Amino acid sequence: MQKLREGLSLGAGRGLRRLSDSVTWALLAVPFLALAIETPWRHFRLAYGDWNAVAVSIGLSCLSMAIIVMLGTRVAYWLASTRSRVARVAEVLVLVALMTPPLAMGILLATAYGPVGTFGAMLARGGILLGNNAPAFVLSQVYGGLPYFILAARAAFETVPPELPMAARSLGATPWQVFRRVTLPLARGGLAAGLVVAWVRVIGEFGIVMIFAYFPQGIPVKLYVNLQNDGLGAVYALLWLLLVVALPLPILVLMMTRRRHRHATANDDIVY
Repeated sequence: MQKLREGLSLGAGRGLRRLSDSVTWALLAVPFLALAIETPWRHFRLAYGDWNAVAVSIGLSCLSMAIIVMLGTRVAYWLASTRSRVARVAEVLVLVALMTPPLAMGILLATAYGPVGTFGAMLARGGILLGNNAPAFVLSQVYGGLPYFILAARAAFETVPPELPMAARSLGATPWQVFRRVTLPLARGGLAAGLVVAWVRVIGEFGIVMIFAYFPQGIPVKLYVNLQNDGLGAVYALLWLLLVVALPLPILVLMMTRRRHRHATANDDIVY
């Protein structure tokens, strides 16, 4: 009788897990299924200016990601390798930037860097204007994606066993060699995840850009403009383009991560 009860309990547990998985996949799939159904495929066309929005999003987002990776990797490594009070204050600052709603962050950037803002007025006197131009667009995306990348990269660096870099330093490796040949390869998976999250955040940034850099219009702002001007039916084509633009990098990173994981597993099996 006890075994029967355990069997029934186990079967019920499996059934609940399967139901939960089915509900989760359905929730994720329904919006995209609706998009595929509602898209007017026979009259599939882009609105005026959509290709310019695609070019803006691709070009400036790649530049923003380069800045995010360059700045964020250094900051994340410092946060992961030190326990000073300054680092803890910096960590709180990253969290505040992360939790600030995009519209609020756009207002903050306009207040700080706008032509009459706190720092913007000083920049304007030097001939540097920020607001509704390409530099402001990039700055908006950097503020949107940098905190996400820093937190993911810091978590990745913290997973590296500290004795391995110490052993490399004891063998005469320079700090840069230790970082490039030991720390970076071991943290590669977490850094890839941070790269994906930051890219999705950057390419889809709307709130900050809408307030601080309405021009040049990227895909998210152009979607909003098309929706306001011509209704829901006018956004489907550009929405598909957004998915086409945004998805290749996450898919590529996922494939590379899986390939390296399989390669590492195969090596472990050979060693064993």
